[in-house]
Amino acid sequence: MKSLPQKKNKTGTKITSLPSRNDIIEFLNDSDGASVRRDIARAFGVKGEARAELRALLKDMEAEGVIDLAGGKRVKVAGKLPPVMPIDIIGVTHDGDLECEPAGWKDDHDPPLIRISEKRAMKFKPAPGVGDRVLARLKPTGDGAYAADIMKAIGKGAHRFLAVFRKDRGRTIAEPVERRARGTFTIDRGDDAGAKDGDLVWVETKNARGYGAQKARVRKIEGHIDDRNAFSTIALANHGIPTEFPKAVIAEAAKAKLPALGERADLRETPLFTIDPADAKDHDDACFAEPDPNPENPGGHRVIVAIADVSHFVRIGSDLDKEALRRGNSVYLPDRVVPMLPERLSNDLCSLREGEDRPCLAVEMIIDSGGRKKSHRFMRALMRSRAKLSYEDAQAISEGRAAAPEIQAAVSNLFAAFRARWSERTKRAPLDLDLPERKVVLNRAGEVADVIKRERFDAHRVIEEFMILANVAAAETLERARLNLIYRVHDQPDEDDLEGVREYLDRLDYTLVKGGSVRPANFNQILKIAEKRDEKEMISQIVLRAQRQAIYDTENRGHFGLNLPRYAHFTSPIRRYADLTAHRALAAAAKLGPGAQTKEEAAGLSDVADQISDFERRAIAAEREATDRYLSEYLASRIGAEFDARIRGVTKYGLFVMVDPSGADGFIPMRSIGGERFRFEDAMHRVVGETTGGVFRLGQPVRVKLEEAIPLTGSLRFEMVSDPAPGDPKPARRKKPAAKSTKKKTKGGKPPPRKKKRKGKANAKPRKF
Repeated sequence: MKSLPQKKNKTGTKITSLPSRNDIIEFLNDSDGASVRRDIARAFGVKGEARAELRALLKDMEAEGVIDLAGGKRVKVAGKLPPVMPIDIIGVTHDGDLECEPAGWKDDHDPPLIRISEKRAMKFKPAPGVGDRVLARLKPTGDGAYAADIMKAIGKGAHRFLAVFRKDRGRTIAEPVERRARGTFTIDRGDDAGAKDGDLVWVETKNARGYGAQKARVRKIEGHIDDRNAFSTIALANHGIPTEFPKAVIAEAAKAKLPALGERADLRETPLFTIDPADAKDHDDACFAEPDPNPENPGGHRVIVAIADVSHFVRIGSDLDKEALRRGNSVYLPDRVVPMLPERLSNDLCSLREGEDRPCLAVEMIIDSGGRKKSHRFMRALMRSRAKLSYEDAQAISEGRAAAPEIQAAVSNLFAAFRARWSERTKRAPLDLDLPERKVVLNRAGEVADVIKRERFDAHRVIEEFMILANVAAAETLERARLNLIYRVHDQPDEDDLEGVREYLDRLDYTLVKGGSVRPANFNQILKIAEKRDEKEMISQIVLRAQRQAIYDTENRGHFGLNLPRYAHFTSPIRRYADLTAHRALAAAAKLGPGAQTKEEAAGLSDVADQISDFERRAIAAEREATDRYLSEYLASRIGAEFDARIRGVTKYGLFVMVDPSGADGFIPMRSIGGERFRFEDAMHRVVGETTGGVFRLGQPVRVKLEEAIPLTGSLRFEMVSDPAPGDPKPARRKKPAAKSTKKKTKGGKPPPRKKKRKGKANAKPRKF
């Protein structure tokens, strides 16, 4: 360090001249950003009365915001962090990096930016997520920010949640939008981050002592509760679903170009056509069918299913690929679609639009007159869709509505192939749970105008059946090629769950086969009987609850619901990452050119399967929550009205019901069920009146009255209007008689007298466990 010039004070004593501001900053940076005043004075040779001048200089630098004086003596560069410290993960950037801040940050100014790169985060197992607290090694990046390397996980950080910022009677509060949150949180002055009344804000709980008000601080403003799309914004934000694409991803998508025909098969003269919902913008799949011209397959059919060739545009390791994996799937909400891919691809280059050349990965399948698949082959091709049909259009054409001759013939041939295929499906007997679906219709103001039941046509079944067949062909091809793939797995029902279902069904005079041999056909038989008894919806709920959740996995365990030994998703690569991995694997298996699976991708598919399974559950939860909020607002003006409903869940706290015709879900607390005390019976999915013995059970139709609607949380509270149903229609099975006593008896038939034990510890025997 350079020597400092000397000067004299008023008494003539020599003192060391003070270091400059830059000298102090340089010294603190060399000291990992912090030091104590004594060390600074010693380093620059500041002694005697000069120490007072140094203290004054440091005070000035603090006032200027250059340094912080922590505790009066410790000095650090403002915003400068130590090389190792605990940090909280608070968000995910558009690039997939983890956004963090120092744990327990209490300074008045904003914390410095800390990022853990996506690559480094994925190396740490288990991968950290929002809300986790980790010990990290920090390295300045030169722009006031830090790059972090995780050393170890150390638990959870302060609870963060989305809330509405309110100013109420001189108080500033945060009103949580989560149903499970209790009460409101007080926001102290200086903790509001500039939020205004009605803002949707991310808040973080503060440590509280005693029994005072819960406190929190605002961390980020997300939007406003009066925004047209606030309900979906809440759902997306609550689940951390990305809504904006990074600039690099948009730029990469903008550069994408359609491929030339090259070595692709030319299907542009084949009358392929799409069948989708009327409002669909992304068209993944197109179909074509004709009678098989092969004389050795009389009555057979040739079917082509063409799927958008997303793997041509989204290459492994590209920015587009990383973002697609970060999303995992598209998310469908009442007011919007959050796509997995940018619109340049999802609604344009990858979408099989009518009259436009598009690349596709197609599978040609030959089926016999009985609907069995005889053979299949995959090809990369160029196609041109002849027509964009809605399900209603396709159904009407199949029933005779006029259409262009080419389309009329194509639809007729596809339905003929479906009828053959349906006979094979009937023999296969997949699980037949045809539960109603509802659609929330919004007006131009973004409010719920109506809720309609989606009508099911044969046209829906046509597309479903050929998509299933194409998915099976993909799984078979990849297994034969011995390539790693992600299966769609729906495991056998858990035996413990099945035992509870058997007991429940037995009380209602239904019989489910015992042992581990339960097949979908067994459930279907019970559902047929239930339909005749007008109990199908009730029994369907029980059957549905017995099923495991379908997941993605690299280990094949079959698909119970479809009754298939192997199954993989292939037909929707625009909206599901699992399908994109299948396309790449198929390109490798059939040697179809660039964009094929690599060894590195194959090795990581197990982790990908886990990740996209989680993202699928995340999307389902967000879709449900957004819909609940819209429906709660829709019904808020009908407090006191009565509705027909059906019990969808039974708990010790009350009943969950779904009301007709909207399909809105609500809750009836135990106190609002009836005029007597009810006992919860978990195994039987019911509550039983302790006075009358009447029951409310899962799936039972009831009449309810709306008592409260809270759109902010999507909550609906009802009161039961219906009387309980009569008790058991079938008595419970009698208990087996107790086993005969094995105690010895005397000749007179009486047991021998017991021997008296002397009191005291000497006679005590240790228990056996």
